[in-house]
Amino acid sequence: MKKNFWKNKKVLITGHTGFKGSWLTLILKSMGAKVTGIALNPISRPNFFDDSKLGTFLDKDYRGNIKNLPFLKKIIKKNKPEIIFHLAAQSSVLMSYGNPIETIETNVMGTANILESIRHNNCVKAGVIVTTDKVYLNLEKNKRFNENEQLGGHDIYSGSKAASEIIFQSYKKSFINNTKCKIATVRSGNCIGGGDWTKDRIMKDCAEKLLKNKLLVIRRPTATRPWQHVIEPLFGYLILAEKLYANKKFSGSWNFGPNKKNNMQVIDLVKFCKHYLKSKSKVKVKTNKFYESTSLSLNSSKSLKFLKWKTILTAKEAIQFSLTWYKLYFSTKSTKKIIKLSLSQIHEYQKLLKSRKV
Repeated sequence: MKKNFWKNKKVLITGHTGFKGSWLTLILKSMGAKVTGIALNPISRPNFFDDSKLGTFLDKDYRGNIKNLPFLKKIIKKNKPEIIFHLAAQSSVLMSYGNPIETIETNVMGTANILESIRHNNCVKAGVIVTTDKVYLNLEKNKRFNENEQLGGHDIYSGSKAASEIIFQSYKKSFINNTKCKIATVRSGNCIGGGDWTKDRIMKDCAEKLLKNKLLVIRRPTATRPWQHVIEPLFGYLILAEKLYANKKFSGSWNFGPNKKNNMQVIDLVKFCKHYLKSKSKVKVKTNKFYESTSLSLNSSKSLKFLKWKTILTAKEAIQFSLTWYKLYFSTKSTKKIIKLSLSQIHEYQKLLKSRKV
């Protein structure tokens, strides 16, 4: 990234109260950006945003639903952001089975509303629409998906995100290509890190149970996932946004997944966490009645070639970053200490970027 590019840039984040949104807010503020957020109130208790008082890092903090198009248009027109990161979503596969219509309305119509708002506001120079690695039609053939693979989804969450990708392409070709704004979708998944309190997240469950030597219940122990710390794809999004700001050739879809060496079965992640924390917890496997993919991996060679981006943390390093954060939270719950650690992990990552050059 160019030095000082983000200083005083007016940035809008949707979903800033969520896990990724909270980390993105911290990263952008550490770079000097002026950040405005639009989101619902955090639903989990505890949650990273409220517990760390991240509202103090925002220039403006709006609470509202992305399904409300007039509200979105009004906020964007008033604040005139130069760059938009759209992270707001219903992000749980299991929750999508219980609330399919809500998931579809939020992920499909919410994205359409963001795109509609962008095309009616000339202030926006770049837009990054965050989807997921689960947008691809996964036939369980243990392949690495590139950006041109067929979209699809066996579960409602995946289907809703794949649909939002199609809507993105339609808006891009029909409207936004004719404006000065450049837009892209970004696909990553299985992000771990401190502050993720979403229900049924493996890292949160490991921290909560293993630190207290309580029974840990897991599902699909042999499922393989490309684990990466949340900071890694977020820096990829920032690099892409900077490129989009200046050049339309970076529009389109981008994968931000780790090297295949970072793939690890759920049970191996749990064993590593248990050993690292010296936990005496027992582990129980629960049968999952709903479909979840067994193997999922992204081909991110496009991001490496054109953005010079790749993950630099190993899966075990990403896990250690995460567990260090949770250990501090459960030992002190001090807002100042949590923010200090979070910022120190961001700065440590930036140092590693220099020493582990792509």
